[in-house]
Amino acid sequence: MRLTSTALLFLLFLLVLISCNALAFKPQLLGRHTVQTFSHHRPLSYTTFYFDQQIDHFGFLENGTFKQRYLLNDQHWHKEGGPILFYTGNEGDITWFCNNTGFMWDIAEELGAMLVFAEHRYYGESMPFGDESYSNAKYLNYLTSEQALADFAVLIKALKQTVPGAQESAVIAIGGSYGGMLAAWLRMKYPSAVVGALAASAPIWQFIVPCEEFYRVVTHDFTISGTNCSSNIRRSWASIDRVSATGEGLQWLSQEFGLCGPLKSQDDVFGFKGWLQETWVNLAMVDYPYEANFLQPLPAWPVKVVCRNLQFDTGVSDKQLLSGISQAVRVYYNYTGDAVCLNTSQTATGDLGILGWFYQSCTEMVMPMCTDGIVDMFEPEPWNFQAFSDMCYNQFGVRPREDWAEIVYGGRNISAHSNIIFSNGNLDPWMSGGVTKSLSKSLVAIMIDGGAHHLDLRYYNEFDPESVIKTRELEVNYFKQWIKSAAFD
Repeated sequence: MRLTSTALLFLLFLLVLISCNALAFKPQLLGRHTVQTFSHHRPLSYTTFYFDQQIDHFGFLENGTFKQRYLLNDQHWHKEGGPILFYTGNEGDITWFCNNTGFMWDIAEELGAMLVFAEHRYYGESMPFGDESYSNAKYLNYLTSEQALADFAVLIKALKQTVPGAQESAVIAIGGSYGGMLAAWLRMKYPSAVVGALAASAPIWQFIVPCEEFYRVVTHDFTISGTNCSSNIRRSWASIDRVSATGEGLQWLSQEFGLCGPLKSQDDVFGFKGWLQETWVNLAMVDYPYEANFLQPLPAWPVKVVCRNLQFDTGVSDKQLLSGISQAVRVYYNYTGDAVCLNTSQTATGDLGILGWFYQSCTEMVMPMCTDGIVDMFEPEPWNFQAFSDMCYNQFGVRPREDWAEIVYGGRNISAHSNIIFSNGNLDPWMSGGVTKSLSKSLVAIMIDGGAHHLDLRYYNEFDPESVIKTRELEVNYFKQWIKSAAFD
């Protein structure tokens, strides 16, 4: 059914696209160990802990616990009340987010802060039912944002009760993408746990915005990045249909794109087009001003590099156009030149928990998306909630609650909350569902000109645009205000 490629959007991070008596609050350590790893910028050192976390925070029949992993660095922490920067883990392995959130590492010394990176349940090593966690709907039932937020709140309380000197520490939640949504929601739902939150590229309104907005931003990125770029991508879908209509054409496409598995049927072609669509989305998300390795190793301003291969005029043949498309996608999949072939079953890093996020999208994280081929560069595809619901039921045995996220987290009616920074880049497709205008003096929106997906959370870089430099300065100033205010409460 035509919904299949739309459903693939829900596999992005967010795309693109993861913490009772006094004894129970003591972090239980299983093989505590210190890890030193090397990021692109510097060696990182943290200690890995495992905390006994309730499987179900909201019922009383399921009394089981699981080991929630978290990473801790106190190298620069000013003990006896120094702040704690708490990363609210996304849909993936927490070490990956730890290594890609350089902003926290960059400001730790200035703030005298402890760093904590908490893993989201059902991702990485934090499996409530071990290897069986994904085996059936009964076990998956506890994979919700509400349970994850409770995990974080419980873990924060445990840390403040058990770590000497942390009892009076102000805690600031920080996250990007889905992690940014969780950071904002943690401040909203558990204001006693955190004094403030930085929600970077956090599409907390993606549930309620018009379904075409996301792809409109993707298309705009390609339109401004090269002559005829988005229009040639728009034309490429029909070219693929015409070329793939014959066996010879299928063979040519497979060879031209260097696919690991040849295209043999129209079902394969449909999947191939879905793979291309995700590729363009991912490129827009990670359109950083310097070489980066967030989803894939990429050059600086990768969308501009891609668009150099797509400057054809309207008279170009189908095969010439598709040859340009094949060179363009290699920018994303083979910038290093190491790929032997291109695998259409993989578009992002393996550290993201694709299946878990798909399940969350099939329950509460329902983000309607659609395309029309006019305001965007993709084939027309309307949003069909019923078809999506049926697919979820076939896959997991559950059906999504279309309005649940808006009911639980307030939709646009969040003005009663305080001390949240919403940062968004104007190149990031997820800004379409983000808070892009300040709602009050303490619900602050910052727009980053030339910024892609949570650019402000990345390490300082000599090629950072002035907009992100100023954004980080503002964010740190807000952190200092929150910490100071907490000290006088």
